[in-house]
Amino acid sequence: MGQANLPPFFNYSDYFIDEKIGLFKFSNAYKVYDDQGQQIGNIQQTVPVWHKLLRLFISKAILPFTLDIKEMDDTVVATIHRKSTFWMSKITILDGNGTPIGGIKHKFKLFKPLFHITDANGNVIAEIKGDWKAWNFTVFDTNGNELGQITKKWAGVLKEVFTTADKYRVTIGKECPEDIRKIAIVAGAITIDMVLKESK
Repeated sequence: MGQANLPPFFNYSDYFIDEKIGLFKFSNAYKVYDDQGQQIGNIQQTVPVWHKLLRLFISKAILPFTLDIKEMDDTVVATIHRKSTFWMSKITILDGNGTPIGGIKHKFKLFKPLFHITDANGNVIAEIKGDWKAWNFTVFDTNGNELGQITKKWAGVLKEVFTTADKYRVTIGKECPEDIRKIAIVAGAITIDMVLKESK
């Protein structure tokens, strides 16, 4: 697969994600920082009014959800969308133009979350394996090579940036492909917190 002109958001190797807490929280919203503590984007869940009403009667794990990953100027660089489901999540990843470029498939594995990240044709390009309680996840390619990590552990000056509840770090290794696949892999990794939340 050839090189792609990736949006600036996907040129980083470290993403620090911090949840924004609202008084009446019907949707998930996160700020995204680089390793220097500079905000580089936002992740925003879009929740129609009728969803808010349905959540009073139906588990949100059944309802569809949409998450937009945005640059600081509000340009959408990727979207993940899940249709209504009664079992394991199957999620579509779209680029900034709304074109499907991949997906996330939640595979059943007792006490050990397993997610497949796929390309637009449904071929597996990466896996996210982890420990639910410790919140340690590793991203692998199809050959078992490590592409990145998702953890709630970090050190240094950035601790002062984070002031709210859920916060975690996504590290992307140099082995990650620098083409359209990287959008799917990074989008899948940095939204895994919300995917797990909305699946509960």
